[in-house]
Amino acid sequence: MAKLSISDLKDLKGKCVLVRVDYNVPLDENGTITDDKRIKATVPTLEYLVKAGAKVVLCSHLGRPKGKRDPKQNLRPCATRLAEILGRPVAFMDDCIGDKVEKTKAIMQPGDILLLENLRFYAQEEKNDPKFCEQLAQNIDCYVNDAFGSAHRAHASTEGVAQIIKKRGGKCAAGFLMEKELKYLGGALANPARPFVCILGGAKVSDKIAVIENLLKQADAILIGGAMAYTFSKAQGLGVGNSLVENDKLDLAKDLLAKAKGKKFLLPLDHLQATKPEAGATTRVTDGTNIEDGWCGVDIGPKTIAAYSKEIATAKTIVWNGPMGIFEIPEFSKGTFEIAKAVAGNKGAISIIGGGDSAKAVKKAGVDKQVTFVSTGGGASLEFLEGRELPGVAALSEKP
Repeated sequence: MAKLSISDLKDLKGKCVLVRVDYNVPLDENGTITDDKRIKATVPTLEYLVKAGAKVVLCSHLGRPKGKRDPKQNLRPCATRLAEILGRPVAFMDDCIGDKVEKTKAIMQPGDILLLENLRFYAQEEKNDPKFCEQLAQNIDCYVNDAFGSAHRAHASTEGVAQIIKKRGGKCAAGFLMEKELKYLGGALANPARPFVCILGGAKVSDKIAVIENLLKQADAILIGGAMAYTFSKAQGLGVGNSLVENDKLDLAKDLLAKAKGKKFLLPLDHLQATKPEAGATTRVTDGTNIEDGWCGVDIGPKTIAAYSKEIATAKTIVWNGPMGIFEIPEFSKGTFEIAKAVAGNKGAISIIGGGDSAKAVKKAGVDKQVTFVSTGGGASLEFLEGRELPGVAALSEKP
């Protein structure tokens, strides 16, 4: 059943709305935000609530302070940046629960925005502690989750607080960003325009086993790259040299190859190999699928780029999760960037980039504005592609 949307929430004037956002942004050593896209992504939800006259209370985590206060992981820079983006004041509270927070909520006016301090300064957040949930839910009328990137965690702010608000008759809705994530990722899995091509990369087969198994049922073609390809190569008895391989997952790789029989499950035809996986290393393209002894695979080769690009050009729906090589090192980035350009170049397809390194790759390739949708959730988008229900989504109210 469909989840309640923020646009379904009416009569918000004067209501206190708790909004779970994902302001887990990168900071430099001076505490300056180096990438504010997660803050900008919440603007439509916040502007909607402000226009409706709600009192907006924002909560988020930042980093991994492990239940202790860490001044280097405080959310004040996010409040400052959000105020600049919105062009209106954003109050900041140096705690997320307690008397000070409740007193501030009590004096808020319609349209005011308050950002609470890092939820993970309390260990109770990740433990989904019932008392902590009650404290977060105090004097809150409605709940909105706009943090898809944290929706795969059953934490106090993503799951527990929503259950409390629902129990007392309050509504819990998806924000516009969350709704967009569910629309694109959910649509790709439930009813994709075909051909549906899925590109999977990254380091480990073990991270993507459930995704591959789920997508084998759905996708018309699966293209494999990144270090996970070397585990599949070794499982087939091919030479992998010193490449990164999950030796304990070779049987799993064989099982997946057996399940993929009769389906379009493409593995690299050639590789860029290097003497070591570091900048400045000697590189050369393999003659075929084998990587030579003493060398390691660091990217897909030109034949693979051509074959994968041809497959991508035929697609009507594309989902990409995981780079094709060590794209952070310029000499090893060509495969990932060429695949990014091929995805962006297919204007007739819905193209969905599944967060994490893939999102960084399309940005570095300069094509992030040319794809249909870039997910804000790395782990969450992976679990969604596995076909799993996300606790932060399950906790929301159903549409009537």
